Amino acid sequence: AGVIAAWARRYVCTGDAEAAQGKPNMAPTAEPGTVVVEETGQGKFQNAVSVGGRHVLLADEPPDVGGTDTGPGPYDFLLTALGACTAMTIRMYARRKGWPLDHVSVEVNHDKVHAQDAGTGTDEKADRFTRAVRLEGDLDDEQRARLMEIADRCPVHRTLERRSEIVTQAAAG
Repeated sequence: AGVIAAWARRYVCTGDAEAAQGKPNMAPTAEPGTVVVEETGQGKFQNAVSVGGRHVLLADEPPDVGGTDTGPGPYDFLLTALGACTAMTIRMYARRKGWPLDHVSVEVNHDKVHAQDAGTGTDEKADRFTRAVRLEGDLDDEQRARLMEIADRCPVHRTLERRSEIVTQAAAG
């Protein structure tokens, strides 16, 4: 029973009962439209992530940087956001047009490249995201080309291409 309890505390998100006992609360609460990330106290980097109060998952780093690999890392979540948004945007467009798209999959990679290679004209490093989009179905060449254009219109893609402002403030409590 002790082994199972130890495993559950490490891998299963728990709530107020453990928090009341002074153990890390692995299920932070988030309001709809908000993400809350909170250290679990397990390993060097493991965090519990609550998305809109409905989804709870773990974030971590791989062992080669000191994590325990119990969840995706921060860049993995970023790549996931881009890939999922791309697939969903393509699916929504094809469905609206009534096109015979049977399946869409997106593979996303991230690299740091010299900004000169990325065409920014500076000596800094730039982030490069590479997507491989697979479209399956009885689509003609024009439909395939249009769906590839639509991939660049997904909201996460547009967010990553624009300059963003991040405001950091101290939370109450």
